[in-house]
Amino acid sequence: MKIEVFADPEAVARGAAALVAEEARAAVALRGRFVLAVSGGSTPWKMLRALAEQSVPWGGVHVVQVDERVAPAGDPDRNLTHLRESLLAHAPLKPEQIHPMPVEAPDLEAAAAKYAGVLRDLAGSPPAIDLVHLGLGPDGHIASLVPGDPVLQVTDADVGVTGPYQGHRRMTLTYPVINRARRILFLVTGAEKAGILKRLRDADPSLPATRIRGDLATVLADRPAAG
Repeated sequence: MKIEVFADPEAVARGAAALVAEEARAAVALRGRFVLAVSGGSTPWKMLRALAEQSVPWGGVHVVQVDERVAPAGDPDRNLTHLRESLLAHAPLKPEQIHPMPVEAPDLEAAAAKYAGVLRDLAGSPPAIDLVHLGLGPDGHIASLVPGDPVLQVTDADVGVTGPYQGHRRMTLTYPVINRARRILFLVTGAEKAGILKRLRDADPSLPATRIRGDLATVLADRPAAG
């Protein structure tokens, strides 16, 4: 696992945007399409706004969600709300190039299977997402793969549904599809993440994040998180 250290969250966001833009240009040149999976969080929204200033072949870009809270449309807790605000207002990306998780559906398990079909349509069968962005929770979770949830054990589906966590059930990408990605990008900022980032670096087997393929992963961290 490669770790790069930046001065602050803004520098992390700019570094991430440059990396994503480079991957997008290469993917579109090679395959005609770049599929980016995005998690929530303040630093990722900064990354997406910085990405809008980069040279990106936007016509070939498709954005999918790593995870999403089960909440109504427009809810401030929804990652989609901030994803659209960060990209659509700043980049020449069409709304239909953002593919939201269908968390408003009455049958969440069926909706998760439907979203797995969206991934296949965009990224092949089985899906190989070009770049998956992940955060790192203080409990070592990534996506909505949180300690103790049965979704951690899912091996036969690319999208799963969790139990309640911090007030919401969630829809999430699972380990199989994340570890099938061409590249994985962690953004980790803040002094409160220093301990958990060290445990990830030391491959603590109790952390959900440690089950991500290290050979695919790059971590961009600010100095406080890097300790």
